[in-house]
Amino acid sequence: MSQSPDSGAARAKGCGVALQNVTLGYDGHPAVHHLSGDFPAGSMTAICGPNGAGKSTLARALAGALKPIGGAILREGLPARAIAYLPQAAEIDRTFPMDVFDMVVSGARVGLFGALGARVRESAERALAAVGLQGFERRPIGALSGGQTQRMLFARLMMQDARFLVLDEPFAAVDERTTADLTALLERWRGEGRTIVAVLHDLAEVRAHFRRTLLLARECVAWGPTSDVLTADNLARARRMSEAFDESAAACERAA
Repeated sequence: MSQSPDSGAARAKGCGVALQNVTLGYDGHPAVHHLSGDFPAGSMTAICGPNGAGKSTLARALAGALKPIGGAILREGLPARAIAYLPQAAEIDRTFPMDVFDMVVSGARVGLFGALGARVRESAERALAAVGLQGFERRPIGALSGGQTQRMLFARLMMQDARFLVLDEPFAAVDERTTADLTALLERWRGEGRTIVAVLHDLAEVRAHFRRTLLLARECVAWGPTSDVLTADNLARARRMSEAFDESAAACERAA
């Protein structure tokens, strides 16, 4: 199911976040071209595609960390504090001298001068228990396994209490049990009316838990119900488009 040319014109208030002909890139070189569509409020959408397809670039833009070269990302009624971003685990400096509890509470909005109140501490303890890290509070973050690190980052995400969550490779290099536990958390958050967007590689995981998918290969290949998007023809087309992309290409005329 290809994207509707007019779908990005929907007002963000009614759909969570909407994209209007968005082009993204770095140093004038586009990484994602002319993307239009929406992430409906209360939905779970997977962003899939070949390596180098622009998935992480789009995630950063949705989180507000990257401004479009062209087009617009509409977040009407969704302030910056209502958006939470979980980066790839590889971006976390695990050599930094911090323990698990301090990392988790760093996701909270604390009081004047950074003072931690009893409510924040209790929330952090509940978040750690929810992800199965009770008793790990004073363990250095560098001592955690890959799965434990992701659990910690999910607990930190919980502290932000955001309505729109963007997750980049949340299940990369973690075991099946951790993936199942964290997927259950995502389902719970969706049930609470939160909007979730996740960059994922495991198509079986996407088919099992995500009703909507954006298949990306620098531009939209298909966007809509997962069963309509993840077809053999669409996946083959995504691979062809990714292989044909010229890394040295200048910004396209429409984006400029």
